[in-house]
Amino acid sequence: MWVFGVKAAAQFAAAVAGAFLLAAAVAALPASGHAGSIPGYLAAWLRQMDLAAHFDFGTSQVSGLSAVTELTRGLPVTLELVGAGALVAVILGAPLGVLLGTGRRLRAAAPLVQIVAAAPVFCAGLLLLWLSKRFLGWQGAGPMPFWTPLLHGDPAVAIGFKALALPALTVGAAGAAAVQLALRRAASLAMEAPYRQGLRLMGLSGFEIDGNYLAPQILAGLLASLGEIALALLSAAAVAEWVFDWPGAAVLFVKSVALHDWSAAALVLLVFAFITIAADFAGKLAAHAIAPEEVWA
Repeated sequence: MWVFGVKAAAQFAAAVAGAFLLAAAVAALPASGHAGSIPGYLAAWLRQMDLAAHFDFGTSQVSGLSAVTELTRGLPVTLELVGAGALVAVILGAPLGVLLGTGRRLRAAAPLVQIVAAAPVFCAGLLLLWLSKRFLGWQGAGPMPFWTPLLHGDPAVAIGFKALALPALTVGAAGAAAVQLALRRAASLAMEAPYRQGLRLMGLSGFEIDGNYLAPQILAGLLASLGEIALALLSAAAVAEWVFDWPGAAVLFVKSVALHDWSAAALVLLVFAFITIAADFAGKLAAHAIAPEEVWA
């Protein structure tokens, strides 16, 4: 276990260092002042690396505040949206992934599900927005965190729920695609494992085999894909926050890129990359603890 942990920690450190270098490279885009000058850009990159090491990413052109202040204000809102989307993703994606991975007759439907899942998140968000206004009469409650109104009575909760429901469904749909793909992949591998036939010959029932051997492998496969799922949720959050005017950190990245505010964009990119890398690291450690015989790194 400790050998795997050391290797995973080394990969984690290398990935974080790469994310740091990439963020500094993005932040240096407007700073060189020498169009087409490689030496000028490299000098600006080195300066940005020093600034980034002190967590100094300048002032955000979106609000005029410090980029770090803007991120600190928007990140909890984004994490709330991602958390709600993750819940939707598990509810929708987990049963579908297990059914498609373990049911031989249902495996033929997997390509169709993947085609539907490949629909752009932007289109899904616009469709949900139109349906909510057309059939539910939701004219847009405005961006409002859901858990804060929970403390202020039922009307406020209803407003907060309306504000969160549509972006959470949009993010959750993208996350569900990643969840079902990870589970389907893990279940398919587990179903083809040679030990199943041997265990049956030893007298174990299918229920015992699935409960003691199949389920842990499927869960380990899902955990090993945690970084991939986190990336899908964060990517969808950027689109959902833009479509639904949600005041999070993900939309700060979109607006910063539109305004060529590369320093603020680099900060959001660095934090999101760290979240994804940390999720991948933690997921693979947990997967190895559950199924140490598999290769997760």
